[in-house]
Amino acid sequence: MPQDTRSAAGRLGQSATTVERAADVLVLFTAPGARTLGVTEIADVLGLSKPAVHRILTSLRSRGLVEVDAETRRYALGLTAMRLGLAYLDAIDVRRLAAPDLVALSRATRETATLSSRVGAQRVYIDQVTPDREVLMSVTLGVPFPLHAGASSKAFLAFLPDAEVEEYLSVDHFSRLTDRTVVDPEALRPELEEIRRDGYARSFAERQSGAASVAAPVFDHHGRPAAVVSVCGPVERFRGEAGACAAALLEVTARLSTLMGHVTDRN
Repeated sequence: MPQDTRSAAGRLGQSATTVERAADVLVLFTAPGARTLGVTEIADVLGLSKPAVHRILTSLRSRGLVEVDAETRRYALGLTAMRLGLAYLDAIDVRRLAAPDLVALSRATRETATLSSRVGAQRVYIDQVTPDREVLMSVTLGVPFPLHAGASSKAFLAFLPDAEVEEYLSVDHFSRLTDRTVVDPEALRPELEEIRRDGYARSFAERQSGAASVAAPVFDHHGRPAAVVSVCGPVERFRGEAGACAAALLEVTARLSTLMGHVTDRN
């Protein structure tokens, strides 16, 4: 191999190693309890010299990927790292993300699992998985429903910011879809409080006669409901299985919320 070719290959190898080391440093900040790190800590964990770690941190700092506290000389993730994380979270396709869980949820409950998205003061079904049984519920994708009728709708409404909830309740748009649809805003308020307390909504023939469901939100990294997952079935059969369906549902929505970047408030 000619000398210049060997030199080029060597430089490429060094560049790749430098990039890998920089990536290793950034990954350290994602470990539990590692909000800030010192040069010595990083060097010890990665088996690097302190001058090498300092050079890497200086380079990362120049791009805004890390920042340093002038007093403690400890490093933390910077604004650019936050922007990269938010860009990733904003690009998540919730329908694609939830697809395997809808299949698993339908199999576990032997009922229909659905996914809904909100469009203003309405919501629509965007996906569903039906069970392999003779009598089942099926929904129509893309048809809008108001936010006060049915479990999936109320699971959205209950977890919106207070100002948006009040705005919805103050407008005269409470259509009745069945004789069990709640159309009185004052009667709906305590129900929304119960949904927030329990973490999920219930519906027995409120949106469609003969249908029942439980539904819970999937939260995004802003803490807002990005989507709603539900389990639904024929009302008479569902009465005896609603509790078990809700437990399985909440496991799924908790997992999906974590994947969407939601962090549970432990306070």
